[in-house]
Amino acid sequence: MIKNLILLFTIIFSVTFINGQNGNIKGKVINKKGKGIVNANITIEKTNKGTMTNSSGDYTIENIKPGVYTLKITFIGYGSQAISINIESDKTTNIPDVVLSEDQEELDEVMLEGHKNKYVAREPSQSLRLKTELLKQPQNIQVISKDLLLDQQATSIMDGVIRNVSGVTMLEHWGNFARINMRGFRLPTFRNGFNMSDIWGPLSDDMAFVDRIEFVKGPAGFMLSAGEPGGFYNVVTKKPTANSVASISLTAGSFDFYRAALDLGGKVTKDGKLLYRFNAMYQTSDTHRGGEDAERFGFAPALTYNFSEKTSLTTELNIHRAESYIGSAYVFAPVEGGFGHLDRDFKNTDTNYPATDIDEFSWFTNFKHDFSDNWGFETQFAYYRYDQVGNSTWVYDPDGNGALSSVNDNGDIYRYVNIWDALSLGKFFQTYLYGKFNTGSISHNILGGFDFTDREYYPDFFTGFSPIDFIGSPFNIYNPVYGETSDPVFDRSQSLKARSGFEPYDGFTNRSVYLQDEIGFVDNKVRLTLAGRYTNLSAIGKTENDTKFTPRAGLSVDITPTITAYALYDQSFSPTFGFSFDDESFDPEEATDIEGGAKATFLEDKVKVTLSAYRIVKKGLLAADPTLSDPDDPDSEPLFPDASIQLEDPVVSEGIEFDIQGQVTPELNVVLNYANTKVIDEETGNRLAGHAKHVTNGWFNYNFAQESVLKGFGASLGYQYQIERSSWAWGADNQTDLPDYFRLDGALSWHNNKFKIQANINNILDEYLYSGANYGSYLYWQSEPGINGRITLSYNF
Repeated sequence: MIKNLILLFTIIFSVTFINGQNGNIKGKVINKKGKGIVNANITIEKTNKGTMTNSSGDYTIENIKPGVYTLKITFIGYGSQAISINIESDKTTNIPDVVLSEDQEELDEVMLEGHKNKYVAREPSQSLRLKTELLKQPQNIQVISKDLLLDQQATSIMDGVIRNVSGVTMLEHWGNFARINMRGFRLPTFRNGFNMSDIWGPLSDDMAFVDRIEFVKGPAGFMLSAGEPGGFYNVVTKKPTANSVASISLTAGSFDFYRAALDLGGKVTKDGKLLYRFNAMYQTSDTHRGGEDAERFGFAPALTYNFSEKTSLTTELNIHRAESYIGSAYVFAPVEGGFGHLDRDFKNTDTNYPATDIDEFSWFTNFKHDFSDNWGFETQFAYYRYDQVGNSTWVYDPDGNGALSSVNDNGDIYRYVNIWDALSLGKFFQTYLYGKFNTGSISHNILGGFDFTDREYYPDFFTGFSPIDFIGSPFNIYNPVYGETSDPVFDRSQSLKARSGFEPYDGFTNRSVYLQDEIGFVDNKVRLTLAGRYTNLSAIGKTENDTKFTPRAGLSVDITPTITAYALYDQSFSPTFGFSFDDESFDPEEATDIEGGAKATFLEDKVKVTLSAYRIVKKGLLAADPTLSDPDDPDSEPLFPDASIQLEDPVVSEGIEFDIQGQVTPELNVVLNYANTKVIDEETGNRLAGHAKHVTNGWFNYNFAQESVLKGFGASLGYQYQIERSSWAWGADNQTDLPDYFRLDGALSWHNNKFKIQANINNILDEYLYSGANYGSYLYWQSEPGINGRITLSYNF
């Protein structure tokens, strides 16, 4: 490992030395009012060199051979500028500020495509509160762009999106929400900077409404009111824009998959003060098991009013309705048969198994005001409601014997359906101040504010229990007969809150204040981050509030203008979700993270590389209560499988992560990552479930050059590979008995300025892929479909 790290840094510094023989340029692009233009396109004509401006309108291009060139500056909706520049060896040429004027004519798309970097983001979203570019942050933050999501034809967060970030895995479960793990711990789901997570939610995000997804690794206490030490992922929805947006896409695919999506946006008023965005989608689909036709639709209107250049108000609604056959993917089988010994299209549920209805509503409002170029504040609030009416399914032992589930060696099982309704409510408020100033030669970048979160969760999965197989006539997995079961009937005459005794099953109220100062030395080439958060946490079932001060310290150093090394110490403090066998709640979980790494950009900022190593120590982790119904029978079921215990021993997560994203050539875009993860009980050395030891993913997208006879055509190929993986449980000797996972996907496409047609093929090798767990007396798994495909036709108006 040490030799490999030495080799990597040797290569990096070798490239740096070579770059030093040429010249560089620096400059800024502004509008008529002197405000920096973000993401303006900067290209050097007759070369493949170019970049985009950052959040302040600044840009840098390095490693330019000496000579006289023409620099071209363009931005959609603005007129272009061309400037003659003279590059000298080993010198940085400062370009005077370039002023662009608005132009109603759209710029030629072909010109932009030649230098468009589809996969790399330089800046964090506004919802992460950070004002420093990603390369300079003392934190590993990976961004999945909307272009990458389109290339992969992802329609949901569960549709292979996690492949684009190192070390991220997804645990199988009911199918209506994404349970995503990173660094061995479950990640909270953030939307536009708000923590929307609950035990079994929220509804999986639909990509029709998503602009980008940001994976923040580590506790990130300055952004989290309460969260996991592994980090979180933040889904950023599409926002109103001054540039006209009008597109529609139609998709058809395997298993009766049909989908339509609409995206509209632009100016409501000519002066651009009022902007809008409207997204909508409708989808219907079956599964590879058949008989599970489900609908999903949603729409999201959004408005932004710009009071001035410095003040704006944005509000948006997100309304979704979805059907989900919760638990229909479950397969139960005897241990002796081994995982995957049934056909992957095998169906455990019966023909009368009903769908679950899910309604989700969220409302976001953000007010932003800049007092000056250096100081400003934001205030935002959100409301969230999730309603679920439905059911789940499992197997049970009709003879009792204290066991809740049973699978006979001959394949006989008795199935039941239970009520599974839920109500999740959330109210959120955030206000924070940001600014920058200097004390002599030292710069300060300040961030401070107040967060409020109030969450309540009311589930009902215990008032209704309905066996569907008649006693003496079990369902046999090796000789299945469908259509000979009773219909599940549940009493919903009382409201969900009444059924729960008007007490939330889980929930908490969080009040936090925080302050962070990013201190810059040596012309901001060295940045020391010092921060602290005070959290006051009141959880359901607890008579006293829990309070905690969590410090944070980070160091980020520019080795060269394109290479940064960082180190971080951070802590997390989060509520626990669960109850003991005696119906008692638990103390919050606490964790400490120490990590370090390096970030670099190559090929004029077109390729981003991140290498990090970390060690997380977490205390207070919950685990399933192992208390057996029969202490003399190690294979007997727990007395109450939903009960938890709080581990006394700390859990340690250690690992190394490596990510590459970017445009290797004007035609080739790449995503490549690898992670080695180890999560153990520090006292016993036993590995914990919920991660894969080795994970590597790749996605390669090639678009033929504009001068090629095949211009407009493109091809993509991607893989996912997991080694020594686990989802819910480990087998004997702390080793997983799940096989390694390898999946190969690809795509072909053609486009011009208006149309795009794309065909994606998933699981090209037609592998039998699944995830699951060994429950001791029986096996459980969920399978993925074999080779399948989708075709999408998109049109830009």
